[in-house]
Amino acid sequence: MSRHTTGDRFDDDDFPAYTMGRAAAMIGTTPAFLRALGDAKLIEPLRSEGGHRRFSRYQLRIASRARDLVDEGTPIEAACKIIILEDQLEEAQRINEKLRSAAPSEKD
Repeated sequence: MSRHTTGDRFDDDDFPAYTMGRAAAMIGTTPAFLRALGDAKLIEPLRSEGGHRRFSRYQLRIASRARDLVDEGTPIEAACKIIILEDQLEEAQRINEKLRSAAPSEKD
């Protein structure tokens, strides 16, 4: 593998670089919490050749959002649903804005 290819991984938010223990430590939670997020289908970590869960920076940002909601007293299942719905709404708004900007104006 070339150095250039390896260097690209540092910039890749989706590269599964973090082990379960490291991921949990980074967001200040437990491995059980991360497993619960996987069970709730909020995040789906990739598996190493040995079957160990590996997390990306993107997944850790989502897990951190869930942790914040749970820390505020939201049940984990509800926190996962909130995050999923927020992300769906954001995507729909992005699509709507793109369609509006591509549509001919009424002045034309």
